[in-house]
Amino acid sequence: MEHEELLPLLLKVARNDREAFEAIYNKTSGQMYAVALRMLAKPELAEEATQEAFVRIWYNASQYTEGKGTVLTWIISIVRYRALDILRYRKVRKEEDIEDLESMASYHSDESMAAPDIETGKLNRCMDELDSLQRQAIHLAYFNGCSHGEVVSHMEKPLGTIKSWIRRGLQALERCLSL
Repeated sequence: MEHEELLPLLLKVARNDREAFEAIYNKTSGQMYAVALRMLAKPELAEEATQEAFVRIWYNASQYTEGKGTVLTWIISIVRYRALDILRYRKVRKEEDIEDLESMASYHSDESMAAPDIETGKLNRCMDELDSLQRQAIHLAYFNGCSHGEVVSHMEKPLGTIKSWIRRGLQALERCLSL
């Protein structure tokens, strides 16, 4: 249902419609902030990633391709990549001990999740139904913000295997969440 609401709004944003952009912001900013906060563990960094992601959405709305996923998936991927950029930038600049930042970002806390309890419960239930290796690969890639290469290093499995686990796990999640 979200996709049916967000797609027309995104198409309007591609034509520089400010009201549509505001509507997308109101519908998705909480989820985007939650993803960024989960990855960055610091509110000020999460706010920065979320703000930069919305700037990118404004300028790149016309680049969305409908067949490659839902609008929300596209939007979340933008904030996720912004959060990864911030982590990498801070690591290069050695602004903080990146290991401390990454360990905080990987800490699981229900309080850090801004999604509504019902949706969180449904997602958790669907995640629990996955094979443990699929669940771990998805967790590393989407909740901890690891690249596929980093997941390969962590799980010590071939890249093709990791990509298959993630793809099949996401397909299973999509089926489960649509019920």
